[in-house]
Amino acid sequence: MSSDGASGALSGTTGASIGGAAPVTNGPVQSAAAARGPLAMEAVELCKDFRIGRGQVVHAVRGVSLNLYRGGVVALVGESGSGKSTVARMLAGQERLTSGTVRLDGDLVHLSTRRAFRRYKSEVQLVFQDPFSSLNPVHTVRYHLERPVRLHQGKASKEEVQQEIKTLLKQVRLTPPDSFIGKFPHELSGGQRQRVSFARALAARPRVLLADEPVSMLDVSIRLEMLSVLDDLRRRFQLALLYITHDIASARYFADEIIVLYAGEVVERGPAEELTQHPAHPYTQLLVASAPDPDHLGESLLRSSRSDGRPASATAPITAAPATTTAATTAATAPTIGCPFSPRCPFADDKCRNEAPALHQVAADRAAACWHLDVAAPELLASRQGGGDFTS
Repeated sequence: MSSDGASGALSGTTGASIGGAAPVTNGPVQSAAAARGPLAMEAVELCKDFRIGRGQVVHAVRGVSLNLYRGGVVALVGESGSGKSTVARMLAGQERLTSGTVRLDGDLVHLSTRRAFRRYKSEVQLVFQDPFSSLNPVHTVRYHLERPVRLHQGKASKEEVQQEIKTLLKQVRLTPPDSFIGKFPHELSGGQRQRVSFARALAARPRVLLADEPVSMLDVSIRLEMLSVLDDLRRRFQLALLYITHDIASARYFADEIIVLYAGEVVERGPAEELTQHPAHPYTQLLVASAPDPDHLGESLLRSSRSDGRPASATAPITAAPATTTAATTAATAPTIGCPFSPRCPFADDKCRNEAPALHQVAADRAAACWHLDVAAPELLASRQGGGDFTS
């Protein structure tokens, strides 16, 4: 899948038919985040393999392409073991690519020297998932923020550094800053530690921020507040933000575009609201139907399954199938033959097990990798082919 940074689009498929349906619209898949601002980072066909034994390879990431735009949020969604964090580490320059390319502001990224890596880290920062282990327990908040301020901003005087640290703490809503500068990580709550992690990333003044499940280890009561902090930082500094999560409900509210990953492969992508309200791929349907969301994300899916004439045996596994780590991991270690989701999919047949589907474009900004979209999402497919607007 090739990428066109100038148009803010990712390529779709060539005229393949889906099940018994007519071919879907061909052409580039537009990113819903492209309207936010200029293209900041472009990743094309990222692949990462890990050797875990004699002749055994884990295909952690397979052909993932995505674009990040200034001021926009792209969410990478999937269960544990789907390759989300590996993608983040590759984009952050902390994992070597098996194949594929990364461009920053149109320039091909080559991190062959320490100087190039340091310059890249001034532009691209990664916020880790665990605020309890990402901070050094023997150093204060001042130490964690002083080092990146001196390294990336070049501030030398003690007064300048002190003022910048206070500004960073205010930006992540740790006020008054004097109350936090001298504290050690164990003296902070989980939410406060993660805010320090945000401040440390901002100290480099990056253009791209990669947030790897930044709220998953925090209390449910403060997750929304932390996402609000991230959103405020995105708007204030026009950050290109990649939000990695297993919670598709939070991605719906926070992101412009959602990319669904399973066993290292993109299985569906599209605007956040539309994708969660009307998922096309069976795996996305599983994620949506199992989301504990107060607006009942899976309601339209369940309503559609009751009215489209499909037998109960075809729809029940979608809502009941367990989202286990071993399922995605097993698919990643399996030979690259057929659809990786076919062992769990109620619509799978011999074609699914023997031939991997490419991303089929179902709209200008929607694509899904499934041979049976005519069965899994008939209303969506019919409305797109007929030029209608799927709003029911």
